[in-house]
Amino acid sequence: MVSLLQEAVIALPCVSPDGKPTKTGLATLSSIKTGASSPKEIADATGQPLFRVRSGLRELVNAGFVELSEEKYRLNDEGEKVLL
Repeated sequence: MVSLLQEAVIALPCVSPDGKPTKTGLATLSSIKTGASSPKEIADATGQPLFRVRSGLRELVNAGFVELSEEKYRLNDEGEKVLL
């Protein structure tokens, strides 16, 4: 059985409860800024497993930092601001 603490560590969320990107989220955003636009490209750039990248991208889209268009991820204005 997995404890709540272990579950939190395994999940490595990209957005904290206060709505700000975590270290993992910032790495994902930075990789998008430098040209990665697919989950595979982002996973390669960040060294994160593909399944974590996909779930992290969903979080970042829902939090309003990233947009998905024509199967490509890109930063929106909010995503750009947090990387300044």
